Order: sequence, then structure tokens, then C-alpha cells
Amino acid sequence: MSKQYDSVALAGRILIGVLFLMSGLSKLAAPAATQGYIASAGLPAPVLAYTVAVAVEVLGSLLLIAGLRVRFVAVGMAVFTLATALSFHTNFADQNQMIHFMKNIAITGGLLQVLAFGGGRFSVDRLLARRSDAPAEAALQPAR
Repeated sequence: MSKQYDSVALAGRILIGVLFLMSGLSKLAAPAATQGYIASAGLPAPVLAYTVAVAVEVLGSLLLIAGLRVRFVAVGMAVFTLATALSFHTNFADQNQMIHFMKNIAITGGLLQVLAFGGGRFSVDRLLARRSDAPAEAALQPAR
């Protein structure tokens, strides 16, 4: 990746990460309302689902922004985002729900780009790779 694209990768990680961080913090601020919404969607174990959602959104966003384990984090967040679209936003007769569904699909696409291209030079992954002289996210690199 060129320096220009590394800056774009950082900006993309920040923009996606802030979206999840704000959502997670709003869930922390209103746990009963969030758990009620989860229950109203018919999902089992609303307290567990709430805990998972907060963990994915808050911890995942911080890791994504920092650029730590970005490919692993991006996969988890993409699966979570797709599951959220399918669980909460499938009433396509409601235009608002359709917009939320499509937004989640677009975010999933952005996270898949992070998976494909990594965090770039401005990431903790790259810093750690330089220190160990190993490729960043070596576990996700193709076998040679």
C-alpha cells in the first residue's frame, strides 16, 4: 500500500470504528431499553445478546481504530453487522428498516475491505510486525 492509501485505510478504520463505538456507548447508557428492543425482535437471551453487542461494538471499535488484529476484528464485526441486519431490519415494507438494512450491508462491505487489505502502515499491527520482522497478520497470509 502506498503512503496515500495507508492514510485512507486509517481514515476508513476511524470512520467505521467511531460508528460502532457510539452505538456501543449508547447501549451502555440505556441497557434496559436495549435489552427490551432485543427481546421485542424475538431473540433469545436478551441480556446475553446485549453483552455480546456491547463487547463487539465497544471493544471491536477500539481495536479497529487502533489497528490491532484488524483482520480478525473486521471478520467478527462483519458477521455481527450482517446478523444485526438480518435480525432487526428485515421489514422491507418500512422504508426506514430498508435503509438500516442497506446501511448494515454497506458497513459489512467496508469491513470486508479491511479484511482484504489490512490496517495499513498506520496501525498497531504494522508496528508489531516491524518489531518482530514478521508480516502483519501473518496467520491470515496465504501459505507459501
